[in-house]
Amino acid sequence: MTAFVYHFTYEFKKGIRNPSLLLMNYLFPIGFYLFMGAIFTQIYPGFNLVIIPAMITLTIMTNTILGMPGPLVEAREEGIFRSYKINGIPAGSILSIPAIATVIHALIASLLVALTAGPLFKGVAPSQWGNLAVVALVTAFTYSGLGTLIGVVAANSRGTVLWSQLIFLPSMLISGMVMPLSTLPASVRPFSFLLPTSYSMQAFSGLAYQQDTLINPWTALMILGVTGLVAYVLAGYLFNWDSRNNARRGHPLLGLLVLVPMLTGMLIK
Repeated sequence: MTAFVYHFTYEFKKGIRNPSLLLMNYLFPIGFYLFMGAIFTQIYPGFNLVIIPAMITLTIMTNTILGMPGPLVEAREEGIFRSYKINGIPAGSILSIPAIATVIHALIASLLVALTAGPLFKGVAPSQWGNLAVVALVTAFTYSGLGTLIGVVAANSRGTVLWSQLIFLPSMLISGMVMPLSTLPASVRPFSFLLPTSYSMQAFSGLAYQQDTLINPWTALMILGVTGLVAYVLAGYLFNWDSRNNARRGHPLLGLLVLVPMLTGMLIK
């Protein structure tokens, strides 16, 4: 237990002291939130209806899928995981502790967004704050699982950027973060449900704001949670202690199985 607390304390402090992680955990998401709040609410008045859930989701994405994978890959390449193994530290701790620390940073930044969007940008507050918190927690769980999985399957640091951007960039465009899914072309809309962000935004809209949604919000929340669970299971199964060790339990492309819950959601939507 002492070793777990020490490792967690180190990872949590690193999220503030490391310049790259500080950028991803706080400076970039909060700066982007301030930019979107100041500019986008002026050119698109409807944005104030979604600024809180959208910026919470963006903050969580930035912390987890942009910030988490790189350090995991670097630690594996530098042989740090190998030294952990020699000292008897289980793989579960190696994967879970950075995820927990990152989620806490993400939730702190998300709380700042939730508390300031109304006074600063006339953001519409949710009618159900408790449901907002639940959806934010499930979203953080899911994205931390995806960030962990990317860190496990990526061959190098460049690979983490590629896999992360395959989620991040489409999420900004077709997930409902900026404009409602109902306004997307009919040919594009189904593909938005291959993104966990779409399920987050549908759950926020239906459960926290009591609005009409394209998918049952509880179903969206369940698919989101199952996606996170599958991501963690796959990350644990595919975890490799050493980048020079070619003996894997499975091919990294098995990580694509994380899409199965969202494919199911796309079909039943």
